[in-house]
Amino acid sequence: MPRPLGELEDAVMTRVWKWNRPVTVREVLEDLQQERSIAYTTVMTVLDNLHQKGWVRREAEGRAYRYEAVSTRAAYAAALMNDAWSQSDNPAAALVAFFGMMSEEQRQALRDAVRIVQGPETLEPPEAAEPRQGENPDSAEGTVGR
Repeated sequence: MPRPLGELEDAVMTRVWKWNRPVTVREVLEDLQQERSIAYTTVMTVLDNLHQKGWVRREAEGRAYRYEAVSTRAAYAAALMNDAWSQSDNPAAALVAFFGMMSEEQRQALRDAVRIVQGPETLEPPEAAEPRQGENPDSAEGTVGR
């Protein structure tokens, strides 16, 4: 995984991800200037660096470029979490500590994500997955809902 984004790189990428379309240096500059004093050349350098690092692709438009994200913010966050988790000497303990830091809303999002990853077949109660004693698994009754 590439190194985490720096503060200014993150501020630029936040806009690229949020707008979800090719952007110009001028557009990013004007939005950033609402929060801080920053030069056109600084934003241009940051976007060029992000291009060189593989975070954005660019396409020439006249004498300028339009920049577009290569992946999503979610993919970036997932890569950061995976990198941090893989560096732990006790991954299970790291997960327990991480889950303990989560809000109830975040834990619900985690449960939803696990359901999505596991697929619809795991939504069936465990006792319904195996035929009951005396039930023929090949009968129509034994295969309903499978």
